[in-house]
Amino acid sequence: MTGDPADTNPELYRVVFENERVRVLEYRDGPGDRTAPHRHPDTVMLTLSAFRRRISAGGREVRVDLPAGAVRWVAAQEHSGENIGETPTHSFFVELKEPRPSGAVAGTALGPGGP
Repeated sequence: MTGDPADTNPELYRVVFENERVRVLEYRDGPGDRTAPHRHPDTVMLTLSAFRRRISAGGREVRVDLPAGAVRWVAAQEHSGENIGETPTHSFFVELKEPRPSGAVAGTALGPGGP
């Protein structure tokens, strides 16, 4: 397993743009859909639909409820997820390819952080 979500769940993640600095993934799922464990580098997430998810990693779980139109920072992490809502999810992930600046501390939050 590569951990790349486009490889672990190609039916849910689709690469829509990529260059030497960023990669943009489109994500779509339905109620009850789950992702295999995968990883994201530091990422900006944009939600096109409201959703409710459970994010799991390393024995920890968090519930994420976001409205349509939310923009959130997601620190680099490995996790799996499940749509625990009653509606489909549609979002974009703008993954950064450049390394974190020296001296910058990596986030420890699971799932998306605040704006």
